[in-house]
Amino acid sequence: MNVTFFDQFSSPSFLGIPLVLISMTFPALLLPSMNNRWITDRLSTLQLWLINLITKQLMTPLDKKGHKWALILTSLMIFLLLINLLGLLPYTFTPTTQLSMSLALAFPLWLATLLTGLRNQPSTSLAHLLPEGTPTLLIPALILIETTSLLIRPLALGVRLTANLTAGHLLIQLISTATIALFHTMPTISLLTFLILFLLTILELAVAMIQAYVFVLLLSLYLQENI
Repeated sequence: MNVTFFDQFSSPSFLGIPLVLISMTFPALLLPSMNNRWITDRLSTLQLWLINLITKQLMTPLDKKGHKWALILTSLMIFLLLINLLGLLPYTFTPTTQLSMSLALAFPLWLATLLTGLRNQPSTSLAHLLPEGTPTLLIPALILIETTSLLIRPLALGVRLTANLTAGHLLIQLISTATIALFHTMPTISLLTFLILFLLTILELAVAMIQAYVFVLLLSLYLQENI
């Protein structure tokens, strides 16, 4: 059977059953369960510190009305962070490299922020489609452009997350394949490519965390526009 570089992005299956749901629920098993004790272990303390830090960073640009979304945004941030990092392990699958997965996360949350604005302040939300002081002749064109830019937001969210992770995974596989292929013929070049692979892996760890943060941060900014 011929194997291509893009086979790593296909959803794994067992007896015809896709295992993508298991890969999505596995990160939750890594989080320690909370208890009623005041003195907990170091892992639980680190978990609480990380959750507090993420929540503080996400809620800073929002006013008090947006703090109701703290649980949703923080949970989404931790979910994406764990999935992206676990996808860098060997013989694993990253669900966020699937565009359908990214769009399934981006579109409902974007639509929720948009409907929140239309329900609470419809005039202000619709005013974003037409900047103040626009010449009369440019009004139809600007409304069309602003509407298109508004509707393309969930697509941009999903494509940004999927494209960055997919590109990183492809680069890692290409360089690792070159490292193994050159090991017996040109060991010096193979050592150089291995060093590049090591640096690229560190970069991908940063990209996995940054993309999760950017995805949720943009959602919080969209929410701020509508509250």
